Amino acid sequence: MSGNALGERFRVVSFGESHGPCVGVVVDGCPAGLELAREDIQMELHRRRPGASELVSRRVERDEVEILSGVLGGRTTGAPICLLIRNEGADRSAYEWMRSLPRPGHADFTAHAKYGGFNDHRGGGRFSGRITAGFVAAGAIAKALLRTVDVEIFAHVKEIAGIKAKDVDFEAIKGRPKGMDPIGCLDPIASSKMIAEILRSKSEGDSVGGIIECIILNPPIGLGEPVFDTLDGDLAKAFFAIPGVKGVEFGAGFEASRMRGSECNDPFIVEGGRVRTLTNNSGGILGGISNGMPIVCRIAIKPTPSIRKPQRTVDLERMEEMELTVEGAHDPCIVPRAVPVVEAMAAITLADHALRAGVIPPVIKGGGARATP
Repeated sequence: MSGNALGERFRVVSFGESHGPCVGVVVDGCPAGLELAREDIQMELHRRRPGASELVSRRVERDEVEILSGVLGGRTTGAPICLLIRNEGADRSAYEWMRSLPRPGHADFTAHAKYGGFNDHRGGGRFSGRITAGFVAAGAIAKALLRTVDVEIFAHVKEIAGIKAKDVDFEAIKGRPKGMDPIGCLDPIASSKMIAEILRSKSEGDSVGGIIECIILNPPIGLGEPVFDTLDGDLAKAFFAIPGVKGVEFGAGFEASRMRGSECNDPFIVEGGRVRTLTNNSGGILGGISNGMPIVCRIAIKPTPSIRKPQRTVDLERMEEMELTVEGAHDPCIVPRAVPVVEAMAAITLADHALRAGVIPPVIKGGGARATP
């Protein structure tokens, strides 16, 4: 699928496997002149790295990013940007015994069937959440681009294990520092309950899932290329590239199906010389095109499939049913670490559409704003 007549695109190619030498991305199409420091990328990677607390995987990774190309003297050159993150905590032998034993809830079976058993099976290989470190690195560049046009992206934990956080005031979160809460929830009371439930499921050898809400503030009007490159369609596709995502909704989402038209429609008004809507049940997107209101989407993430409870599986070599217990360093809930990944995928998609629409120029002469911790 091609872009518009301007032809500018923000493309990301991911590489690496969970227990291989490294993971990373190549970002092509980033305009020249963007102010970009290694620390801007590293700050985002620190938000998703494992081993930070008992709430996440015990796998220890520093996730130190290396910029191999595309940046010179603190500014992008217009050439492809290659970002590499080495796997230092990989345990390549831990998965040999289960090469022919697909773990329930993982992509082991489907990957084995699709690639004839030649896929990297160690820790899920290409299908592991480990590859999202590269997504976050690319997202840091996309965020820097979007800051040049005053677009801000903020994601937070909305729900874990059925425990819901209170609704968010969009204006109250604008410019808010990230990483203040241990699980990325803006409701302190709900956060403490969520943490307790995560630890309880962990003690039982189980896991829990949840919902992340992503809010894009000050999006330009007119982003989106109907009919096959709609903005909400591309955002959903990007979110579904994150391992564990099982559902995406915008605005009122599935609740819209329970409303009447008079309740669901967003009335138009004029405010400060601009057209806006009184409500935002559309989630900032109409007909696949941004309308200037905050883009609001929610992403449902399933419980971590790697659990210590015994589960039924099949030995693919002997074609015999058997019982499997998954050991190792795994997150009892992947939702908190997925928050920066969701932001990154939203940023990558918005940056691509902003370039295609000409909102972001091919050369950033002003440099660009720096990241907020």
